[in-house]
Amino acid sequence: MVVEESKPPRASPLTRFLQLIRFSHTIFALPFALGALLVAANGHPTLRTSLLVLACMVLARTAAMLFNRLCDWSLDQKNPRTADRHRLVAKPIAWMFLALTAIGFLLASAAINRLTGLLAPVALAIIFLYSLTKRFTSATHFFLGFALAIAPAGAWIAQTGRLELPPIVLGAGVICWVAGFDLIYATQDFDFDRRVGMRSLVVELGVARSLRLAQWLHLFMFLALVAFGITANLGTIYYAAMPLVAAALVYEHRSARNLDLAGINRAFFQSNAFVSAIFIAAVAIDRWR
Repeated sequence: MVVEESKPPRASPLTRFLQLIRFSHTIFALPFALGALLVAANGHPTLRTSLLVLACMVLARTAAMLFNRLCDWSLDQKNPRTADRHRLVAKPIAWMFLALTAIGFLLASAAINRLTGLLAPVALAIIFLYSLTKRFTSATHFFLGFALAIAPAGAWIAQTGRLELPPIVLGAGVICWVAGFDLIYATQDFDFDRRVGMRSLVVELGVARSLRLAQWLHLFMFLALVAFGITANLGTIYYAAMPLVAAALVYEHRSARNLDLAGINRAFFQSNAFVSAIFIAAVAIDRWR
C-alpha cells in the first residue's frame, strides 16, 4: 500500500494577508513614533492620542505596503525571491484593502488635530512615492527612509500640534538607519535589478561599496540618536542604552558581510527589531521614572 505524504495545511486568508504586507516589520518604525510621542507628552500621552497614533501607523504602513505590492505585481513575479508573492492575496482584494486603509488613515489623522488632518494627504503621497522611485532614481533607499521618518514627526505633531527640533533630529536618524539596512537588504536583488533595469545604489555602486555606505549611514544614525537625546533633554538611562544600539548595528553588519540569505535576513530583522526595542524602552524608562 502506498501512503501519500500529507500536505501542510493551507495558511488562513489573514495569515496570507499579513505575509503580503510583512506585518511583522511594523516593529521597525512604530517604536520611533511612540518614542517621539512619549517625549512630546513628557511620558503621559492620553489614551485617545496614543490609540489614534497607533491606528495611523498601522493603517499608513499597510496602505504603503499594499501600494508597493500592486506597483510591483508583475515585476515581483519575475524575481525568484518574490515569485510567489502575488499568490498570497488576489489583486482585487489588495486594491480594496488599499482603499480602505488609505481612507482609514486620513480619517484617523483628521480625528487627532487640525494640522495632522491637513498633513495626512501629504504623508500618504510621500509613502506611496517610494514605491515608484526605483524606476527613476538610485536614491530609492533614502526615499524609503524619508517615508518612515514621517512617523516620529507625525506623532510629535499629534501631541503638540506643531513640529519642533527633536523629531526632526530623530527623523534624520531614521532616514540614515532605514537607508542603511535597505542597502543591505537590496544586495539580494543585485543581479535581478541590474538585469531588468531597476535603480538602486547597489546597482550603481556595487555590493562592496554599498555595504560600506551602509556602515557610514548607521554611524550617522547612532549620532542622530545621541543628538535626539540632547535636544529632547533625555537623561542618563537613555544614554546608557546607546551602547546596546551600537552593538546591534555592529552585529547587523557582521551578519550581512558574507551576503548569504540567512545572514542578511538575520541582519535585517533581528538587529533592527532590537534597535527599535532598545530605543523605545530607553525613552519610556527615562520619561516614566
